Amino acid sequence: MFGRNKQSAVTEEAVMAAMATVIEPELHRDLVSLNMVRDLEINGNDVTFTIMLTTPACPLKDVMEQASNVALRRDVPQVESIKINWDAQVQKNKRIEQLGHNFKNTIAIASGKGGVGKSTIAVNLAIALANSGASVGLMDGDILGPNVPMMMGVDRLPPTSDRKINPAENYGVKFVSTAFLLKPDQALVWRGPMLNSAIRQFLTDVAWGELDYLLIDLPPGTGDAPLSLAQALPLSGAVIVTQPMAVAAGDALRSVKMFEQLNVPILGVVENMSGEFFGTGAGEKLAQSQKLDYLGTVPLDARVRIGGDTGKPIVAATPNSPAALALTEISQKVAAKVSVLAFQNQANFIPIEMIG
Repeated sequence: MFGRNKQSAVTEEAVMAAMATVIEPELHRDLVSLNMVRDLEINGNDVTFTIMLTTPACPLKDVMEQASNVALRRDVPQVESIKINWDAQVQKNKRIEQLGHNFKNTIAIASGKGGVGKSTIAVNLAIALANSGASVGLMDGDILGPNVPMMMGVDRLPPTSDRKINPAENYGVKFVSTAFLLKPDQALVWRGPMLNSAIRQFLTDVAWGELDYLLIDLPPGTGDAPLSLAQALPLSGAVIVTQPMAVAAGDALRSVKMFEQLNVPILGVVENMSGEFFGTGAGEKLAQSQKLDYLGTVPLDARVRIGGDTGKPIVAATPNSPAALALTEISQKVAAKVSVLAFQNQANFIPIEMIG
């Protein structure tokens, strides 16, 4: 007499109570209190609803889908069919929003030295995020050594409009670079103030539109550009790129320390060109020694280099290759980390006008 009647109607209250036991794996709170369960429809004993993710690049959809099905079958046994739709609403970095920018989050891609494939990582991460459905921009912050346009397969900017620079676009990613303003053999010989001015112009004078993520490909090292960027724009976080060799990881450590001094969260470490030729493991050791997340390993693959030279990045050209799959997984981890930080910052945010 105390058992449940399996023929009784499914109710909204019962479904939401069951979903309140499903925990978002990154934010460690239940989906109902996070307002992630939307558009619930009940037709007899059939249930349909949407889970609103914090990023379209969420790597844990399968985990949440399985947990939701388990919870509903356990707590609402009358349910006959369950259909889960997916949508995403990327959290805004409140500091960026307060400055009037249309970027919800900003991610620096950095390295301690040149030649580790930092720009290659930046380009492919941007495309992978765009492939997930996010709106993505890429700023070539390597002002003196720009090469993003070559990697993206575009050699000119569209015409300006309304006194704004219109970014180039390919593979679903908007991007700008000083390479568009130079002859192929022209060298820029600029001091710090001019670098600072160029970075600020890319942030304020480009018609980016609203972006979920703006990735910034920084020049190698710890010089003027990252300092200018950190002063001009709150950064959601930084990705540190290294090769497997100890000497590269040692230089990457300097980038880690620089961002720590600038109070920029470090999203994690990526080891590029990993394999028999260069070795493996230095990136993971760096992450462990600094108590950072290890985002992943990109295997050495000639197609990565060919894609950069021909304007056909590997994530777009051969998306099922091991290197492309690794880069896509890294992009998901980066997006998840940024979502967690945005959520935490929103909870702790104090408007500037209330400080002091």
